[in-house]
Amino acid sequence: MAITWKEMQALQPKVMRLLQNSIERNRLAHAYLFEGRKGTGKLDAAFLLAKSFFCLEQKSEPCESCRNCQRITSGNHPDVHAVFPDGLSIKKGQIQLLQEEFAKTGLESQKKLYIISHADKMTTNAANSLLKFLEEPSNETIAILLTEQPHKLLDTIRSRCQVLSFQSLLPESIEKELIKQEISPSLAPILSNMTSSLSEALELSRNEQFAETRAKVIKLYEVLHQRKGHAFFYIQDQWMPFFKEKDHQQMGLDMLLFIYRDVLSIQIGHEDKIIFQDLFQILKQHALQSTQQRVTNQILAVLEAKKRLFSNVNAHSLMEHLVLMLQEG
Repeated sequence: MAITWKEMQALQPKVMRLLQNSIERNRLAHAYLFEGRKGTGKLDAAFLLAKSFFCLEQKSEPCESCRNCQRITSGNHPDVHAVFPDGLSIKKGQIQLLQEEFAKTGLESQKKLYIISHADKMTTNAANSLLKFLEEPSNETIAILLTEQPHKLLDTIRSRCQVLSFQSLLPESIEKELIKQEISPSLAPILSNMTSSLSEALELSRNEQFAETRAKVIKLYEVLHQRKGHAFFYIQDQWMPFFKEKDHQQMGLDMLLFIYRDVLSIQIGHEDKIIFQDLFQILKQHALQSTQQRVTNQILAVLEAKKRLFSNVNAHSLMEHLVLMLQEG
């Protein structure tokens, strides 16, 4: 589902305010560089700007219902073009095709807009071709370059663009958007803390393995604190057969870390910060029965396991050692 202008304003208020002011004053730049980490909404913002530029209602925010807005949403507006890497790079031929397209008269107006995603992946020849394009801007043409690595772009390209920096999304912002999209209130907090990308959080929410991972982690925590003698059996029989890849093991450790941080949050009076809200009563009981120092040691033990995970340590041995550390505190 396409994100709306108001939703993007909530996620990136500074960027959207700058764009809105430029639209209202009819002072849009001929070239923009949207830079920021993955998942910060750069591509969504680019298409929202395209809609505002072509919207038949001619307001600062796209109406989303006119023919132009709807065609941009569906990806078939004849004067809006998006370029993505072909394999590992954006090649000179892709930029040349774009230039040829823009040399033609606009099919419905003189307006044209193009978006280059991952602009830092342009080959040297492609970047030089784009530079020539940017040096001869048309009043009715807007270029939007997107990048996670602005330092890899030519200085001459960066200097011809108005740079807008997209901030990493706060977990609270992602959580609100997830709940709006009907993600369970028990899952939304953990999803929003697993990634700074709204799109990645939504992907995880649809992933059956993610829900199973959460269940396995909760079970490990319960075994550690309620059936201590069974913890090593649980690691051998349940944990290791499920967590086969290191990336998946890292996800499990991240979730376990969140649980112990929740316990510490309860101890220091920050109950509103808890991620595993559905475990509140169990976590509160643990918080009352333990000291802040012990819980801090347990957090440090999980952090150390995360650090050692990608060294040449046997994963089974690592988890058994972690179980010992968590039970000792």
